[in-house]
Formats: sequence, C-alpha cells, structure tokens
Amino acid sequence: MKDKFSSVLKNKNMPYVYSAGTSVITKKSKKVAFVLLENFSMMAFTGAVDALVTTNLMKSATLYEVLVVGNEGSATVSDLGIEVATDVSLKMFDIASLQVDVIIVCGGLRVPPKTTNLLRSKLRSADSKGVVLGGLWNGAYFLAEAGLLSGYQCAYHPDGRAMMAEQFWDVSVSSRSFIVDRNRLSCAGASSSLSMMLEMVRSDCGNEVVSAVEEMLSCDKGLDSPDISTLRVDQNYTLPEKLKISLQLMKNNIEEPLSISEIANWVNISRRQLERLFCNYVNASPSRYYMELRLTRARQLLQQTNKPVAEVAVATGFVSISHFRNCFFQLFEVTPGQFRKSCQTGEYSA
Repeated sequence: MKDKFSSVLKNKNMPYVYSAGTSVITKKSKKVAFVLLENFSMMAFTGAVDALVTTNLMKSATLYEVLVVGNEGSATVSDLGIEVATDVSLKMFDIASLQVDVIIVCGGLRVPPKTTNLLRSKLRSADSKGVVLGGLWNGAYFLAEAGLLSGYQCAYHPDGRAMMAEQFWDVSVSSRSFIVDRNRLSCAGASSSLSMMLEMVRSDCGNEVVSAVEEMLSCDKGLDSPDISTLRVDQNYTLPEKLKISLQLMKNNIEEPLSISEIANWVNISRRQLERLFCNYVNASPSRYYMELRLTRARQLLQQTNKPVAEVAVATGFVSISHFRNCFFQLFEVTPGQFRKSCQTGEYSA
C-alpha cells in the first residue's frame, strides 16, 4: 500500500496525520530551555520558538516543550521593550530536575558580551550533563567564554566576528548565518534562528516534517501565497510550458476532474508525451499526481471545515464515497473519519 502513492505530494501531506497502526502516537519529549538575557532579540527568540511549536502541530514523533529562563523576577525585557514572561529564574534553574535537553542563550544587538559567574556555572553544569547548547545572535559568546566552544564552529553576528576571533582563538567563527556543529547550535541574527532550530528538528524528526514546517511558515514569502500543491512543483520556473498548463488544469478541475487524455488534448500533445513530462519533472504519472492533488484538497477540507465526509468526497471529484474512502486510506493509511477525529483529539477511534 505505501508504495502505491509515491509522488511529492505524499510527503507534503503525511506530516499532518499520525503514523498508521497505533491508536495514539507515541512521542518522545525534548525540553528546550531559552535563557533570555536583558534586551534579547525578540525576533530571534520567537523565530526559534515558532520552529518548535509548529513542529508540534505537525504531529511529529518528537514533542518539544519550551521553558523560558530569565535573570530575575517573572519577566525579561526584550530589545523591543516588550516583557516576556519567564518560567523560572536563572538562579533557580535546576537543569537536572527539570530534565532539560537543550539550552539556548538568547542574545541580541543590545546585549553586551559580558557574562556572569552564575550563567557561566549553569552552562558548564549543563555541558557536564550532556545538554545540547546553543546561542542566538551573540549568544555564542557566552558559550565560548565558558570554554564550551573550543574546537567547534559557530555562527556570530558580523559586527562581533572580529572580537570573537581575537578573544577565542580555539573557536572557528563562521560567516554562515547559522551552524549546527555536533551538540552546538548558533545563529548570526534574528532571521536565521528559525533555520537553526529546524536543523535540530531535522535530526529528530526527518526531512518530511521539516519540509511541512517550512511550507507552513514561509508560504507568504513570495508575491502570491500558493497552496500545498504548488510549493515544490509548479513554482519551478524551469518547467516546460505544457506541463505548467497541465498542472494548472488539474488544480482548476478538482470537483469535476478531467481525464488525462483531455488534459493532453488541451495542451496539444499526446498522452504518452504528457506522461513522459510528468515522469521527468514530477516523479509521478499524471493520474497519480492528479489523484494526490484531489486527496490533498480532501485532507484540507476535512481538517479545516465541518463538511460531512460525503460532501468532501463530492467536492474532490469522487462519485462513490467508498472509492473516496479507499483512495484516502491508501495515501494516508487512515480513513477520512479517523483523520478528522485525529485533528480534533489527537487520537484515532478504535
């Protein structure tokens, strides 16, 4: 069954559903603590957290718990003057009892490269317990100052690279926007924090989940906001024009699907030529891609609307509800009804 649908759209859809064969997905939990320094970069912090929270929404195999650590009091002021509530103070931050897996030091443009004995001690303690360590913007400075970046590469804001190279000769300061070097993470600024965290997610959850998160968070980067079917396929400007038209015809005719022969006639090529174009550029036959496109729309309607399953079937071009259920199950390994319930409760019905 799994190999029956093999086009790129399967990978786009699968992170939205639980793995087959289990009533409840078994997740491993990873706790990520963000240490907020006074005047930390709000954009860098929210980008990193967004990567983890959105991954949780993708029903990935790893569930990320976010813990916010501050210097004093119940909140820390960001570079925007906005206070962010903290869960625990740095002084009371007990890494062992909280079972922290990752610690990220959140720096920023207005965060001076000046550490404290308390922060240095906490970072060294975390390292001794095997905790993964990272830094946002100039957060890597505090790892290096604690002697925890020796022999590692790190990313750092351009304005501070000369200082880092001069002060920490045993640290390789990279010009890249972010670096993941073994158990060390670092990024150079606000815009690269999300990419840095997604590299960690990739090692935990795989490329498919990261691809889904990237599409969810970057869908509006271009002039248009394409739907899931266009992101990696027909936005490719190198595609032959006849293939582009064929893909557009499929997207425009979901409720009343065209036959593959009709599509070939519309673009004035033979069916064999159309199949060859799909094989070369889409890695699927036209009929298989078209079916997955319709099932993708069905998945979206089940997830985002209250339409009865029968109406969803009609809206996506299926004349028989049993045929719709069979096709949906072959792609998602769960029935439409079970999928809808999983979106609401996180579980399948027995």
